[in-house]
Amino acid sequence: MNFDFSEDQKFIQSQARSFLAKECSADLVRDTLENGKGYNPELWEKVKEMGWQATAISEEHSGLGLGFLELCLIAMELGRTAAPTPHIASVYLCTEAIKLGASSAQQAEWLPKLAAGEWTGCLAMQESVGQLRFDQQQSRVANGLLTGTKLPVLQANAADIAIVAAQDEQGEGLFLVELNSDGVQCDALDSVDPGQGLFTLSFSDAPATRLAACDNLADLTAQLYDRAAVLIAFEQVGGCDASIEMAKEYTAQRYAFGRQIASFQAIKHKVADMFVAKELATANAYYGAWALSTDAEELPLAAANARVSATEAYWLCSKENIQAHGGMGFTYELNCHLYYRRHLALAQLLGSNKVWKENLASRILAA
Repeated sequence: MNFDFSEDQKFIQSQARSFLAKECSADLVRDTLENGKGYNPELWEKVKEMGWQATAISEEHSGLGLGFLELCLIAMELGRTAAPTPHIASVYLCTEAIKLGASSAQQAEWLPKLAAGEWTGCLAMQESVGQLRFDQQQSRVANGLLTGTKLPVLQANAADIAIVAAQDEQGEGLFLVELNSDGVQCDALDSVDPGQGLFTLSFSDAPATRLAACDNLADLTAQLYDRAAVLIAFEQVGGCDASIEMAKEYTAQRYAFGRQIASFQAIKHKVADMFVAKELATANAYYGAWALSTDAEELPLAAANARVSATEAYWLCSKENIQAHGGMGFTYELNCHLYYRRHLALAQLLGSNKVWKENLASRILAA
């Protein structure tokens, strides 16, 4: 069983790294934190020109047809730069929800628009902060019109469409809503990482179309979150890499008592711990990528494993990077906080790490 990536896949990763090194500087990320937009529209347009949003969409639906492995490697590079784009909301969540829950005819109509970049999407599941169950929806669809409120919704202001969990006469399901319709309002929420903006979506008799193949909302949500967990784990691993590199670079240049502070054991041991955590997360993420790309039975277990280890590794690496920079590491002027913010945002995105540890334990016992 080979868990490594091919040379062609690694070439795609190197191209993504080169592109983001040029187009997604730390100054751009910081500007996004300050301008209140919740993402960087110019960077997102350039990403769409690269075609990354079409990576895992089939050629039948006008996508690149490359698959999840390539998408995982692109995710790693997006995480390495803490890129302020709606990639997670649109590509990992909205697109995959349509692939899982829409009928063949709906996919043929909607996926080409996402692949071409005509649509950017988001996923609106929660109706309160911290909600974990989605089988008690207060949002209602009657006569094809949706009424309800969803929060927090990731990158809703960047989206043209939302996939919304709600109830109609058939029961709980997912519904596609075009956000430029009458009866839709988008309001910003405070976020620890303004580069991944959070919003409230309010619907008042907004036209909605049910995803015809979504028969069981709970099962579909579990599948969707497992897929997203693997992809986000790669973003977290990329963030770990960047944090370690920042710590190494700073401590190699900073001198105290006539010596590089990187030569002191207290620093070397911190960086070693960061490296070990990152390597463990990388191994679990690779296993998750294999399970995701082959639709293996182990995917639920592999996804939970990747999610838990990547979240813990990103916490350690982003935190210790701040410590390695000393008193200056805690200031806004340095860029350490960009990765600590992103860690905090991603750690809560699909449910807390406590929830995923419980998932991991239950899936191990079930296996």
